[in-house]
Amino acid sequence: AAVRLVGARNLAVGCSLIGALCFLGIGYLQNWIAWYALRFLVGVVINPLYVLGEVWALSLAAPSRRGRVMGVFNALMGAGYAAGPLILITLGASGWPPFIAAIAGFCLCALILRAVSSQLAGFEDDGQASGGIAGFARLAPALLLAVLVSAAVQQSTYSLIPVFGTGYGLPEAKLAALVTALSAGNILLQIPLGLMAERFGGRAMIVFCALATGACALSLPLLITTPLVWPVLVVMGAVGYGVYTMALVELGSRFKGSLLVAGNAAFALMWGAGGIVGPPSAGALMQAVGPLGLPAVIVGLDALLVAFALYRSASRRSS
Repeated sequence: AAVRLVGARNLAVGCSLIGALCFLGIGYLQNWIAWYALRFLVGVVINPLYVLGEVWALSLAAPSRRGRVMGVFNALMGAGYAAGPLILITLGASGWPPFIAAIAGFCLCALILRAVSSQLAGFEDDGQASGGIAGFARLAPALLLAVLVSAAVQQSTYSLIPVFGTGYGLPEAKLAALVTALSAGNILLQIPLGLMAERFGGRAMIVFCALATGACALSLPLLITTPLVWPVLVVMGAVGYGVYTMALVELGSRFKGSLLVAGNAAFALMWGAGGIVGPPSAGALMQAVGPLGLPAVIVGLDALLVAFALYRSASRRSS
C-alpha cells in the first residue's frame, strides 16, 4: 500500500532519511524512553528497505542467474550484519562516532537509491489481485514456513551458541569465535548455494539446506570440544541462512508483479515472527534440559519444514 501511495523510490529514500534522523535523535537524547521509541522506529523504516531491495534484486535477475544473484545479495547482507560489530570495535561504543557512522550509512543509502532506483523494476501494477499477505499464504505456505524456520534457527543459533559452548566448558575467547564461524559461512557460501539452486531448483535446495542444518545441529554436541566444530559451524551458518536464500529464489521463479511484492512483505513478516518465537523457545528448552535444547529445537524445526515441503510436493504431483 505504501508503494502505491508514494512510489517505491520515494519510500526507499524516505525510509533511509528517517533512519538517519532516528540515529541523530538517539545520539542527541539522553532519555531511555526516547531511545526505545526511536529504536522501534528504526525497525519500522528498515523493514521496507529489506522488502524493496529483495523485490528489485529478484526482478532484475535473469531466470538463469537468479540463484547466484540472490546468493550475492544475501552474502552482502551477511557482510553488513558483520560490519556493525566491527564498526563498534573500531570506533568504540561511546560518544558520537558510532552514531555518525550509522547516520552516514543511511544518508549514503538514500543518495544511491535516489540515483538509481528510478531505473529499477518490480513494482509495476500488473492488474492481479494479490490478496495481500493472507492471499499469498494460501498460494505458498511452504515458502512462508521456510522463512519462519530459517529465521527461528538462525537467530536461535546466533543468540545461544555461546550459551551452548559455555555448557561444554569452552573458554570465553572461543565463545565469540563460534559466532564468527557462523557468520563466515553465511557470507562465503551463499553464492555457491545460489549456483546449486540454478542447477537443482529452489524447492529441492530448501529441503537440502534444511537437512544439512539439522545434520550440523545433531553433530554439535559430539564435536563442540574438537577442532571439527569450526567447519561444521561454517557450513551450518551457510545452510541455515541458505534456507531463506533458496526461498527467495523460488519466490522469484514463481511470482511476478503484485504477487511478488505481497510475497516479499509476507517473508518480512515471517522473518520477524521466527525471530520472536525461536530464541525464547530454544532458551526455555535449554533451561529445562541443558545445552542439548538448542540442537533439539533446530532439528525439530528443520524436520517440520522438510516434512511439510515433501507433503506439498506430493500434493502438487497428485493434483
